[in-house]
Amino acid sequence: MRFRSCLPIAAAALMAGAVPASARTVVVTAAHMIDVLGGKRVDDAQIVIVDGRIATVGKRGDAVPAGAERIDLGNRTVLPGLIDMHVHLTSDPTLSGYRGLEFTDSYWTVLGVANARKTLNAGFTTVRNVGSSGYADVGIKQGIERGEIPGPRIVPATYALGVTGGHCDATEFPPSITVPAPQIANSPEGFRAAVRTIRKYGAQVVKVCMTGGVLSKTDSVGAQQLSYDEIKAIVDEAHMLGMRVAVHAHGTAGINDALRAGVDTVEHASLADATSFKLAKEHGAWFDMDIYDDDYILGEGAKNGVFQESLDKERAIGLKQRQTFRAAHAAGVKMLFGTDAGVYPNGNNALQFAKMVEWGMTPMEAIQAATSSAAQALDRTGDVGAIAVGRYGDLVAVDGDPLADIRTLEHPSFVMKGGTVVRGGSASREG
Repeated sequence: MRFRSCLPIAAAALMAGAVPASARTVVVTAAHMIDVLGGKRVDDAQIVIVDGRIATVGKRGDAVPAGAERIDLGNRTVLPGLIDMHVHLTSDPTLSGYRGLEFTDSYWTVLGVANARKTLNAGFTTVRNVGSSGYADVGIKQGIERGEIPGPRIVPATYALGVTGGHCDATEFPPSITVPAPQIANSPEGFRAAVRTIRKYGAQVVKVCMTGGVLSKTDSVGAQQLSYDEIKAIVDEAHMLGMRVAVHAHGTAGINDALRAGVDTVEHASLADATSFKLAKEHGAWFDMDIYDDDYILGEGAKNGVFQESLDKERAIGLKQRQTFRAAHAAGVKMLFGTDAGVYPNGNNALQFAKMVEWGMTPMEAIQAATSSAAQALDRTGDVGAIAVGRYGDLVAVDGDPLADIRTLEHPSFVMKGGTVVRGGSASREG
């Protein structure tokens, strides 16, 4: 709040051509900029970033402070840093099924560190990590924030909550083998306690497994697993604590009960129907649909060790999910960009943009789903999601025009986070 109250003063100082001597000022220029708030492309853009936040957005050639660092992106197009609303940094799809049992528990945190770097280099400067055991996502977040490792800004869910025998439980073992399950509850009060516990240890969003899933071994992908009273208790508790709720839900009944309970985002939403669309719009909920995954799971899953049951479930639901995506978009449901990265390799997040365009979105809508809309769903419009005064200097640039060819986003040539270059670009200094 202190920084934001000073923004008008900082902007006025920049307009006068001066900033405090201690401030680090970076000026980024590019031939084109995607204005996601205005829904348009702007030419000859100039962005001034002071101490990691955007101070002015103007035209190339506007006055800049003496001594500022200059980064000229030439003919490239610059966008806000991208946001993936559904990732699993501590997962590796090549270690599916029982293959992951070959690795010690702490390996997955190490993997998460590597995946965080890959994700940032891919242009995703903010992610919502919706499920990680051992509070690993909180540890990775803390390491990134202290500057010990590179990575995106992380909104952690820690453990994804679920019921005994459900999608978020370990269902691949016989009764003689038990694993710690702090995420499992079986009553409204049990789930209230679980929400309080994960918040205590660093969760900033609550993830709930409302229905069965594709990659869990023994459940039906569409079957509801939590009662209405249970999901309502989770939502009420989370909202009271200032947290939002993301619900994994493929099946229609589970989706609709979750929406009636007031969840904030529905992940997957594969079998949502017209009632789901109506409820989502009434409650202001977002759909977050991972419609690239089908290609990867069916193309690579068998050799990666994915259970046959899971492959069968994916064949049954993948196309339906894409058809639902198109119908939800046409119905005016608010949509987000979420990949389920970890189900396919982290760092390849941008592969989903082309699928979103193929199944009904314009390129601008797909980009907004991963920027301005995502920032709204995170309640972080003061920090991320647009190239706008006051927000972090999180930028990504591509060669070409993503509004003409959305696949240019798969190959970013420049990434900046908080005014610091992560990938590509070199700075010169004004005299």
